[in-house]
Amino acid sequence: MLTPDKEVIQSCLPKCKRSIRNLLIGSEVGGCNLFTKGVDTVIIAATYENGQVFQHFGHTEQFKIYNVENGEIAESEVIDTNGSGHGALVGLLSTLKVDVLLCGGIGGGAQMALEQTGIRLFGGVQGNADSAVEAFVSGTLAYDPNAKCDHHEHGEGHSCGDYGSGSHNCGSHSCQ
Repeated sequence: MLTPDKEVIQSCLPKCKRSIRNLLIGSEVGGCNLFTKGVDTVIIAATYENGQVFQHFGHTEQFKIYNVENGEIAESEVIDTNGSGHGALVGLLSTLKVDVLLCGGIGGGAQMALEQTGIRLFGGVQGNADSAVEAFVSGTLAYDPNAKCDHHEHGEGHSCGDYGSGSHNCGSHSCQ
């Protein structure tokens, strides 16, 4: 019989807890109160600029982070991203233990990185950030599951660069 090493188990626990929490949250928001499924606290991030949901994930200079407890927004805080690029932004959200991201447009590489870290994405969100989070919590958020950031799709048989490095340049635009 194999027994896992205690250090291995301890290193896996945070990821396992996040996976369980994401399973409890479920895959749909519409008409579903997330907090009836046993989740007491959810951390939600919104790309943020002047009170609004910022429309380009990879260029957001701020996130507004919301701690939602038992279906109510308990506290919120605006944090600077320090000019981080796509990969670093996902890392920042993961470090902050964010469960859900609300944003406008977002590129495919960032979408995959969020999925790999277990952060649920709700793209295509527009308008006031506080109102969007309130709508998310109540199960009435209007979002577009197919929201994309178009400048990452070139159709020329090449990708736009390495999202993991946090910056890339593709000629006509530069994403930092």
